[in-house]
Amino acid sequence: MELHHVIVEKLCSCAKQEGMEKIVSFESKEEAQSAANEKLAHMQNNFCGKHEFDVTEVNDHYVIGMLGGCDCGSHEKH
Repeated sequence: MELHHVIVEKLCSCAKQEGMEKIVSFESKEEAQSAANEKLAHMQNNFCGKHEFDVTEVNDHYVIGMLGGCDCGSHEKH
């Protein structure tokens, strides 16, 4: 059985503080898509707001990427 993954392309400080996993696997594409959308909404609504995120489907997997951002690596510097 082929697994479908939700991949957080780059873990920002907020994601690291929450202990968010970089890759989570699911048995169905629908489960992966739903989980990716839920994770995206969580990141957009609960993180510090310094970055924006989006989901892109790549070969039946879902990649959550960071749009723009400061790339400082630590929000304590702001």
